[in-house]
Amino acid sequence: MKRLAAIIGLIACVAVPAAAQWEGMPAWNNPKGGTGITVNGDLGLPNTDAGKGTAFGARATVGLANLSFTAGVASWKPKGAPASTTSVGGVAQFRAIGGSLIPIALNIQLGAGTAGAISGTTIPKTTNILAGAGLSVNVPTPGLNIEPYVSISNRWHKPSGGSSESNIGWVIGANIGLGMLGLHVAYDSEKLNSGATAGVLGIGVHVALKAPIGM
Repeated sequence: MKRLAAIIGLIACVAVPAAAQWEGMPAWNNPKGGTGITVNGDLGLPNTDAGKGTAFGARATVGLANLSFTAGVASWKPKGAPASTTSVGGVAQFRAIGGSLIPIALNIQLGAGTAGAISGTTIPKTTNILAGAGLSVNVPTPGLNIEPYVSISNRWHKPSGGSSESNIGWVIGANIGLGMLGLHVAYDSEKLNSGATAGVLGIGVHVALKAPIGM
């Protein structure tokens, strides 16, 4: 009976989806945008309702003034799972409001990703799609460039062989610039159809290979 209970507990733990297009990661955003190439290293920490465990990821963003395109990969190992799932995805962002003389920025996000199944668990291959918008405020301080933001999006999750799930999620985060180097942090919350609330805390560092302009 104890072994059966442990198996049921493992299935319950790893059967839930994690947020955003990269599983185990928040839906990162940068409403201010800019030009140049930015390389990001990410760490994701899902809560219990999101499967727990730890996710690691890397992203590269190409900024073209009001447009930016990001491609990335993430590996997430849910708590108790025998292996990790790898997500590959991307996001396009359009800055609708904001610029060098306007401290407020509003952007639109469209993203998608695919996460592989985890053998030995109930986690199938899953396609994730995201559509939403983000609002940020530029807070210039001596030696720092701080951009707190909030995002709201609709997320669609389509497991292989299963029914699609559509949820609303929100993100509170901040991007901190230290010249070419920077830090980013975000907390993502998504209400699931089961009634649970999947939450993911994300932190990371980034390097801007070209100084952003048109901010």
